[in-house]
Amino acid sequence: MITDLDAAGARYRLIDHPPEGRTEVVSAMRGHDVAHAAKCLVVMVKIGKKQTRYVLAVVPGTARLDVQAVKALLDGTYATFADRAKAEELAGSVSGTVLPFSYHPRLELIADPELEKAPELYFNAARLDRSIALATDDYLRLAAPRVAPITTPTGHG
Repeated sequence: MITDLDAAGARYRLIDHPPEGRTEVVSAMRGHDVAHAAKCLVVMVKIGKKQTRYVLAVVPGTARLDVQAVKALLDGTYATFADRAKAEELAGSVSGTVLPFSYHPRLELIADPELEKAPELYFNAARLDRSIALATDDYLRLAAPRVAPITTPTGHG
Protein backbone atom coordinates (compact mmCIF):
# COMPACT_ATOMS: atom_id res chain seq x y z
CA MET A 1 0.00 0.00 0.00
CA ILE A 2 2.84 2.42 0.79
CA THR A 3 4.14 1.73 -2.72
CA ASP A 4 0.74 2.75 -4.11
CA LEU A 5 0.74 5.98 -2.09
CA ASP A 6 4.27 6.84 -3.22
CA ALA A 7 3.49 6.04 -6.87
CA ALA A 8 0.45 8.32 -6.76
CA GLY A 9 2.31 11.17 -5.08
CA ALA A 10 0.08 11.05 -2.02
CA ARG A 11 0.82 13.22 1.00
CA TYR A 12 1.06 10.98 4.04
CA ARG A 13 3.18 10.15 7.04
CA LEU A 14 3.71 7.02 9.08
CA ILE A 15 3.15 7.05 12.83
CA ASP A 16 4.54 4.26 15.02
CA HIS A 17 2.79 3.60 18.34
CA PRO A 18 2.11 0.77 20.81
CA PRO A 19 -0.15 -1.95 19.33
CA GLU A 20 -3.78 -0.80 19.47
CA GLY A 21 -6.90 -1.35 17.35
CA ARG A 22 -9.54 0.60 19.27
CA THR A 23 -10.27 3.89 17.51
CA GLU A 24 -10.58 6.09 20.61
CA VAL A 25 -7.40 4.76 22.23
CA VAL A 26 -5.22 4.81 19.13
CA SER A 27 -6.44 8.31 18.18
CA ALA A 28 -5.13 9.60 21.52
CA MET A 29 -1.80 7.85 20.89
CA ARG A 30 -1.57 9.43 17.45
CA GLY A 31 -2.55 12.84 18.84
CA HIS A 32 -5.57 13.74 16.72
CA ASP A 33 -9.32 14.29 17.00
CA VAL A 34 -11.19 10.95 16.99
CA ALA A 35 -13.44 12.35 14.22
CA HIS A 36 -10.38 12.31 11.91
CA ALA A 37 -9.94 8.54 12.28
CA ALA A 38 -11.17 6.46 9.35
CA LYS A 39 -13.06 3.60 11.01
CA CYS A 40 -13.44 0.65 8.63
CA LEU A 41 -16.24 -1.91 8.94
CA VAL A 42 -17.23 -4.76 6.65
CA VAL A 43 -20.96 -5.22 6.04
CA MET A 44 -22.72 -8.14 4.38
CA VAL A 45 -25.78 -7.17 2.32
CA LYS A 46 -28.25 -9.74 0.97
CA ILE A 47 -29.99 -8.84 -2.28
CA GLY A 48 -33.00 -11.14 -2.40
CA LYS A 49 -32.33 -14.79 -1.59
CA LYS A 50 -29.48 -15.50 -4.00
CA GLN A 51 -27.03 -12.59 -4.04
CA THR A 52 -24.66 -11.45 -1.29
CA ARG A 53 -22.57 -8.28 -1.55
CA TYR A 54 -19.93 -6.99 0.82
CA VAL A 55 -19.24 -3.36 1.63
CA LEU A 56 -16.19 -1.80 3.25
CA ALA A 57 -17.83 1.10 5.07
CA VAL A 58 -15.50 3.93 6.10
CA VAL A 59 -16.85 6.35 8.70
CA PRO A 60 -15.42 8.97 11.07
CA GLY A 61 -14.11 7.57 14.35
CA THR A 62 -16.82 9.38 16.31
CA ALA A 63 -19.67 8.08 14.15
CA ARG A 64 -21.79 4.96 14.31
CA LEU A 65 -22.33 3.06 11.07
CA ASP A 66 -25.97 2.88 10.00
CA VAL A 67 -26.21 -0.66 8.60
CA GLN A 68 -29.74 0.09 7.33
CA ALA A 69 -28.40 3.01 5.25
CA VAL A 70 -25.88 0.65 3.63
CA LYS A 71 -28.68 -1.84 2.95
CA ALA A 72 -30.80 0.90 1.33
CA LEU A 73 -27.90 2.09 -0.89
CA LEU A 74 -27.53 -1.40 -2.35
CA ASP A 75 -31.30 -2.06 -2.52
CA GLY A 76 -30.68 -4.93 -0.13
CA THR A 77 -33.21 -7.05 1.68
CA TYR A 78 -31.00 -7.71 4.74
CA ALA A 79 -27.75 -6.29 6.09
CA THR A 80 -25.49 -7.07 9.03
CA PHE A 81 -21.84 -6.84 9.99
CA ALA A 82 -19.80 -9.52 8.23
CA ASP A 83 -18.38 -12.15 10.54
CA ARG A 84 -14.77 -11.59 11.55
CA ALA A 85 -13.31 -14.34 9.34
CA LYS A 86 -15.08 -13.08 6.20
CA ALA A 87 -14.22 -9.45 6.97
CA GLU A 88 -10.53 -10.29 7.45
CA GLU A 89 -10.48 -12.43 4.29
CA LEU A 90 -11.97 -9.66 2.13
CA ALA A 91 -10.01 -6.83 3.76
CA GLY A 92 -6.74 -8.76 3.69
CA SER A 93 -5.86 -7.81 7.26
CA VAL A 94 -6.95 -8.57 10.81
CA SER A 95 -9.77 -6.81 12.60
CA GLY A 96 -8.64 -3.44 13.98
CA THR A 97 -6.13 -2.95 11.14
CA VAL A 98 -8.46 -2.83 8.12
CA LEU A 99 -7.41 -0.21 5.58
CA PRO A 100 -9.94 2.25 4.10
CA PHE A 101 -9.07 0.87 0.64
CA SER A 102 -10.57 -2.14 -1.09
CA TYR A 103 -8.14 -4.47 -2.82
CA HIS A 104 -10.73 -7.24 -3.24
CA PRO A 105 -13.16 -7.31 -6.19
CA ARG A 106 -16.04 -8.46 -3.94
CA LEU A 107 -15.58 -5.60 -1.46
CA GLU A 108 -17.36 -2.38 -2.47
CA LEU A 109 -15.96 0.77 -0.85
CA ILE A 110 -18.39 3.34 0.57
CA ALA A 111 -17.19 6.36 2.56
CA ASP A 112 -19.33 8.72 4.61
CA PRO A 113 -19.19 12.37 3.43
CA GLU A 114 -18.38 13.51 7.00
CA LEU A 115 -14.83 12.22 6.37
CA GLU A 116 -14.34 15.05 3.87
CA LYS A 117 -14.36 17.57 6.75
CA ALA A 118 -11.01 16.31 8.10
CA PRO A 119 -7.83 17.63 6.43
CA GLU A 120 -6.16 14.27 7.07
CA LEU A 121 -7.50 10.80 7.77
CA TYR A 122 -5.77 8.47 10.22
CA PHE A 123 -5.94 4.69 10.09
CA ASN A 124 -3.92 1.65 11.12
CA ALA A 125 -1.57 0.57 8.35
CA ALA A 126 -2.69 -3.08 8.20
CA ARG A 127 -0.96 -3.62 11.55
CA LEU A 128 -1.69 -2.58 15.13
CA ASP A 129 1.57 -0.73 15.83
CA ARG A 130 1.74 1.61 12.82
CA SER A 131 -0.70 4.15 11.44
CA ILE A 132 -0.90 6.35 8.39
CA ALA A 133 -2.01 9.98 8.32
CA LEU A 134 -3.14 10.59 4.73
CA ALA A 135 -4.34 13.84 3.17
CA THR A 136 -8.11 13.45 2.76
CA ASP A 137 -8.20 14.66 -0.84
CA ASP A 138 -5.47 12.15 -1.74
CA TYR A 139 -7.49 9.40 -0.04
CA LEU A 140 -10.60 10.28 -2.04
CA ARG A 141 -8.60 10.47 -5.28
CA LEU A 142 -6.78 7.15 -4.78
CA ALA A 143 -9.45 5.01 -3.09
CA ALA A 144 -12.27 6.44 -5.23
CA PRO A 145 -14.98 5.36 -2.79
CA ARG A 146 -18.68 5.77 -3.39
CA VAL A 147 -19.45 8.72 -1.08
CA ALA A 148 -22.83 8.46 0.64
CA PRO A 149 -24.24 9.16 4.12
CA ILE A 150 -23.94 5.89 6.06
CA THR A 151 -23.85 7.02 9.69
CA THR A 152 -26.65 7.37 12.22
CA PRO A 153 -28.12 10.89 12.46
CA THR A 154 -26.72 11.47 15.96
CA GLY A 155 -23.14 11.13 14.73
CA HIS A 156 -22.04 9.90 18.15
CA GLY A 157 -21.49 6.42 19.42
